[in-house]
Amino acid sequence: MTATSPSVDTATIKIIAGEQDHLAHNYNPLPVVIARGEGAWVTDVEGKRYLDLLSAYSALNFGHGHPAIVAAAQEQLNRLTLTSRAYHNDRLGPFATALAELCGKDLVLPMNTGAEAVETGIKVARAWGYRVKGITADRAQIVVAHGNFHGRTTTIVGFSDDPGARGDFGPFAPGFVPVPYGDAAAIEAAITPETAAVLIEPIQGEAGVVLPPEGYLRAVRELCTEHGVLFIADEIQSGLARVGETFACDREGVVPDVYLLGKALGGGILPLSAVVADRDVLGVIRPGEHGSTFGGNPLAAAVGLRVVEMLQTGEFQRRAKLLGEHLDVKLRELIGHGVTGVRVVGLWAGVDIDPEVGTGRGIAEKLIARGVLVKDTHGQTIRVAPPLVVRATELDWAIEQLRVVLAG
Repeated sequence: MTATSPSVDTATIKIIAGEQDHLAHNYNPLPVVIARGEGAWVTDVEGKRYLDLLSAYSALNFGHGHPAIVAAAQEQLNRLTLTSRAYHNDRLGPFATALAELCGKDLVLPMNTGAEAVETGIKVARAWGYRVKGITADRAQIVVAHGNFHGRTTTIVGFSDDPGARGDFGPFAPGFVPVPYGDAAAIEAAITPETAAVLIEPIQGEAGVVLPPEGYLRAVRELCTEHGVLFIADEIQSGLARVGETFACDREGVVPDVYLLGKALGGGILPLSAVVADRDVLGVIRPGEHGSTFGGNPLAAAVGLRVVEMLQTGEFQRRAKLLGEHLDVKLRELIGHGVTGVRVVGLWAGVDIDPEVGTGRGIAEKLIARGVLVKDTHGQTIRVAPPLVVRATELDWAIEQLRVVLAG
């Protein structure tokens, strides 16, 4: 593991300049151009290697090019990639069966992206509210949390409190009631007879890996049951072994009414998301009311089935738990040495950078020069979320690079 040069090479500059000329500027990427990836490592166009501590926001939980997932994709590529849901395909049924079993639920509604899963969950909650709970037409409400990140569609950013997500994109859809994250009493106070669902992230990832207080998820579950309200858990980032359990809700022994899944479900190969719930909830959707041309395509289903099979062994959950405990110890050693706070759950951490040593973005840029890739969020925080195939020695090396950068 050798640190890279701090300079940005000519080929990298040329590629970035080409992107600046012809790509919409909806992202502000860090100045590295990745060309290949394997396991927990990526290589740029100049042949320099970097340890990936972002994992594409947890879409790469199983690492770059995991052989079992690639094999499933390659086999399916040679058979059938797309039919649309106008017809059945031979991969979708087995995938839905396996995923439903993993979640302990009856039904699966496959989509493509995480935001699509959230939008689908909103539609399901509203339909359930009208058709099952008996809420007056067009009056259904969904309780959400401050600091949330559920995607970038106009509906979703309408109940975000991030000015960068909301600004100049209104008017927004009504029907969402925001309350402080981690405050079960605030949820209870917000519930009315017109409340269809509570939609929360069990752990807020984009906010900086923010963990709710102990017992919060259990309290949400109890409140939803007591008041006849759906508990929708957005496990798109937190789910599928990232936190040392299959789902973040498992940390408190809680089962939501609806799981929203994505990112790692596609194995880092392609976009795949899903809404998973029991028949009395998801069964409210009728033919023609919701769909997607690519949702449930055989290629994605084949990849998703392989991912579920890998999760069923428990190997990745165990790795995330054990390596996360190791990561926690190493990161906490940096508190007071350029770090003001650390939050770790499984192989997922938010590291708050002391403003006196720089911004999150500045630290991420300096780490590039030392062969480590992280991403900043909310100014002073960097997120650490390596592929679950990473080794303890690799984590140690990466934390040492962070220590050097913080020391200036």
